Amino acid sequence: MIDLSNQIMLITGASRGIGRATAIMAAQAGATVIANYRHAAAEAEKIVNGIKQRGGSALAIRADVSIQEEVDAMIKMVIATYGRIDVLVNNAGIWTYGAIHEMNAATWRETLAANLDSIYFCCRAVTPHMMAQRRGRIINISSTAGQRGEAFHSHYAATKGAIISFTKSLAAELASYNILVNGVAPGWVNTDMSREALLDEGEEITRLIPLRRAGTPEEIAGPILFLASGLSDYITGEILNVNGGSVLAG
Repeated sequence: MIDLSNQIMLITGASRGIGRATAIMAAQAGATVIANYRHAAAEAEKIVNGIKQRGGSALAIRADVSIQEEVDAMIKMVIATYGRIDVLVNNAGIWTYGAIHEMNAATWRETLAANLDSIYFCCRAVTPHMMAQRRGRIINISSTAGQRGEAFHSHYAATKGAIISFTKSLAAELASYNILVNGVAPGWVNTDMSREALLDEGEEITRLIPLRRAGTPEEIAGPILFLASGLSDYITGEILNVNGGSVLAG
């Protein structure tokens, strides 16, 4: 049984998809959940209210995690409210089309800011508090695209590959503080972000997956909760692949 009782858990991009599923499941496991969102206030509040109605503890905080000042303000609010952050899940991100000969610099920079700068800003703001308490968990959401690349989405794949290297670097850097840093690399998941592609190219996509289907958000949230729990106390610097067998990375 995964037990997250008394854990303060901040999840970025928690208003939908993998973030939403992680927030709900973490609360069911006993965590106090801080659900970060950028635009979807109603959706985030619905998640928080649902958690509270079931006897859990949750708070929604708006912040654009690609902006350092907003991240710093969010972390300060969490610390002021709860006194600490035990688990950070860096989930927020975007996925857009970008053929290399057509992609402009603004699209490239937007993806780097949303997918990579956000993780840097959140880790930079959270780690001093985790270092002071000499414990913590950071879980970064990467992708199979970061392991094998993805045609017409090179900007997305570049950020996700960087997240893997960043995760391994921080794992070594922060181990002496008992801060465990791991990643989860999902394959195709049936979320709002990927639904259109799955509808348009469904069989072309799923035939390349040994399990012959896309994953569900809950099937990604489960491994995230495992890495947040005491069941993973001897794991750091690991990238947990959750992709139905589509990328068999050692």
